[in-house]
Amino acid sequence: MTAQVLDGKKLAQSVRLGLKQKIAAFPQIPGLAVIIAGNNPASEIYVRSKAKACRETGIIPYTYRLPADTSADELLSLIQKLNASPEINGILVQLPLPAHLDTTQILGAVTPEKDVDGFHPLNAGLVVQKQAGAFLPCTPKGIIRLLRQTGKDLNGLNAVVVGRSQIVGLPAAHLLLNENCTVTVAHSRTRGLASLCRSADILVAAVGKPEFITRDFIKPGAIIIDVGINRTPDGLKGDVCFSEAIETASYITPVPGGVGPMTIAMLLENTCEAFLKQHRP
Repeated sequence: MTAQVLDGKKLAQSVRLGLKQKIAAFPQIPGLAVIIAGNNPASEIYVRSKAKACRETGIIPYTYRLPADTSADELLSLIQKLNASPEINGILVQLPLPAHLDTTQILGAVTPEKDVDGFHPLNAGLVVQKQAGAFLPCTPKGIIRLLRQTGKDLNGLNAVVVGRSQIVGLPAAHLLLNENCTVTVAHSRTRGLASLCRSADILVAAVGKPEFITRDFIKPGAIIIDVGINRTPDGLKGDVCFSEAIETASYITPVPGGVGPMTIAMLLENTCEAFLKQHRP
């Protein structure tokens, strides 16, 4: 068996083209504010990628670069100004923040109506309650879009999410539950992890360890979603050993070119949705 590769880059380009056409008809141009504190090299790359994607789609990116020693009061003051600004439809705080800042406090200060990352407790709670109107976190939202590209009926499938972060693992589990999957969340203290993963029809790897998921973890014919982006001496690697998984799975996302492009596409889509909500008659 050779798995089909789920081309996230191609799907993201299709999403972005549709958004560009939609935004062209808006009465004004949407704006996305991106805040970056400190000088994390990886964060700088992500911020530049997001700004470039915004410009190509017809969204104005506003980038706010703050020094690493920025105080919580200074950052919260900026967020409040952006919350009140009619030019800003979405606000994204690039993670990770410097260690002295309380991430929960900072993310909670973004008004839910502009929380295009889907990290505010109100949006997170609406997802858990299966309520409409929430902004879905970008990476989990992209994962569901990729799964739908397979054309498979997700109802009743066993899904294992390896990783329990608030950014990817837990919200991905909730979205899979909303697709009527039977979901297990595994983590660093899970016993018999390989055996558990082999029960999965859908395996989502979000552990941050290069090529951690090997052939022994994969049920023949499973769908593999690799969220990992690990920089190694041999280049970017996912959390899944691609060369082994492609021989066992039915579908697999590559790294790069899988989940990453979809995360940015979903951010743009959420920004578009925020604009529409804020300009609803």
